[in-house]
Amino acid sequence: MCAVPLTRSDAGLPSPYAEFDRQEWARLREEHPMSLTQDDLTRLRGLGDPLDLQEVEEVYLPLSRLLHFYVEATYGLRLATSEFLGERPSRVPFIIGVAGSVAVGKSTTARILKELMSRWPHTPRVELVTTDGFLLPNAELERRGLMQRKGFPESYDRRALLHFVADVKSGMPLVEAPTYDHLTYDVLPDMHAIPKPDVLILEGINVLQPAPDRTDALAVSDFFDFSVYVDADPAEIERWYVERFLRLRRTAFADPDSYFRRYAALSDDEARETALGIWKTINEPNLVENVLPTRGRATLVLTKGPHHKVERIRLRKV
Repeated sequence: MCAVPLTRSDAGLPSPYAEFDRQEWARLREEHPMSLTQDDLTRLRGLGDPLDLQEVEEVYLPLSRLLHFYVEATYGLRLATSEFLGERPSRVPFIIGVAGSVAVGKSTTARILKELMSRWPHTPRVELVTTDGFLLPNAELERRGLMQRKGFPESYDRRALLHFVADVKSGMPLVEAPTYDHLTYDVLPDMHAIPKPDVLILEGINVLQPAPDRTDALAVSDFFDFSVYVDADPAEIERWYVERFLRLRRTAFADPDSYFRRYAALSDDEARETALGIWKTINEPNLVENVLPTRGRATLVLTKGPHHKVERIRLRKV
């Protein structure tokens, strides 16, 4: 196995990451067991995501093995700290952040990780929460003039998200998370009750955002024990976004209750033009201004090639 350091940064400093090609990374799986079937993948992968069992074996099983080491080592460190302070030790939830652009496949990554980690020995309780539920309701976004910036950092209830993650990390026996309906494109009044998990995976485009420019401010990522950024060339993500939009036009958009039902009757050319317009005015600016700059904050970066397959992996070592 050969880990190749990344090139130096623009500031001339050595990179904190070691880089692996897919073959090098796959060897790190060793004997970590495969617990997913093809039926599992059909259920877990996102629309247009060609994830297959080979990708799970070569990319996600090594990552699952690494995460197992991190979880146990983190618990050991906290146990030592509790003993030093004379406190009664307790197992603190391990929190993983999963970030990346719209349409890059981060939701599939989060679901696969949840499924793999849930099947570890001792069957840990693994919960997956997306930050969509922490978006401000559409009525509030309209009131603030932010509907065209939905998904940008300012469109989230940052305080509620921070309180949620802090409550999980503090070991509260039960926390609640808001839910989101992708059909109606809005936050629902229902709350999702989450018993104290062993592992929480928090997935969202902006979960690695730094704290506001205040000395006492906290960032959501301050509560993470590990984080993953799913990366790809923006031109490829744009293509995947348009392809997904065309598929949705024939499926979810056709539902009479869909917020986007007005797009269902578009021709192929009209739908492609509409999707490109949404990408260029909303998703691409958000990616360039807010999401991509957080990539260097991740513990692990999964970089996809043109065929939606992970080709390179970068692991933070320092």
